[in-house]
Amino acid sequence: MTIQQHHVAVTAAAARAVELLAEVSQLPKQRIKVAMQRGAVWLTRAGHTARLRRASRSLRIGDELHLYYNDSILREEPVLPRLVADERCYSVWDKPSGLRSQGSKWGDHCTVVRCAERNLEPQRTAYTVHRLDRAATGLIVVAHAKSAAANLSQQFRERRVRKRYRAVVHGDFSVHATALRLVMPLDGKSADSECQLVTVLGDHECSVVDVTIKTGRKHQIRRHLAGAGFPIVGDRLYGSAASTDVDLQLRAIELGFSHPIDERSVVYRLATNDGNSGNLGNTTES
Repeated sequence: MTIQQHHVAVTAAAARAVELLAEVSQLPKQRIKVAMQRGAVWLTRAGHTARLRRASRSLRIGDELHLYYNDSILREEPVLPRLVADERCYSVWDKPSGLRSQGSKWGDHCTVVRCAERNLEPQRTAYTVHRLDRAATGLIVVAHAKSAAANLSQQFRERRVRKRYRAVVHGDFSVHATALRLVMPLDGKSADSECQLVTVLGDHECSVVDVTIKTGRKHQIRRHLAGAGFPIVGDRLYGSAASTDVDLQLRAIELGFSHPIDERSVVYRLATNDGNSGNLGNTTES
């Protein structure tokens, strides 16, 4: 595995990014171009740093190039999300397991936002609004205007977005006759989850539950359910060793918020079976 980081000052106006980075890294120019397309090359100009994707872009004296090359990351191929709704200023997607919510300095080609930019018609810039665990599946919103991104992000930040998830957990959740509210703090911050039994699976060793969260802490649902004695099936981080042979059984099945332009209430849902967290389709309301 090849991992390299390089930072190159541009000292000549005629300099080309691919040539400069190939020289300092000793990597083939074609690999540099692929890294550029996949979001691993950055350009700093006048104090502002952004990804550089076009090899033909003109450089200026005083610019600085940054290459973050990890061939393991760059070799990954994204599993495409399914478009649920395109509202022009934002879009809603059904994210598959393994696809990231946002990129890093090492690349962004395996993210929902980049897949949205490359696959929507007409093509448009995409902005991250909120996150969904890489191993989880389900509904995620991507904004396509800075104003929409700011509005939607504020709604998430102010806890005005309804978020409902479905999970398959180890254990017989029917011991809780009513909804179980979990308010265990996480990382020193308040965290609030409410879990409701959907069904107990045939052997009573697993259950399907719906989870509504009022806060959005890192791995909140996974940590809360594991702490309550009902780890999610397939959770390699907080679950049991028996979970490692299946994917994480956690799916975002409902998002409700105010439209960022006309403020009408919108709700997006993924239809489910009671016996699993798989997607059967989707519905929207306004």
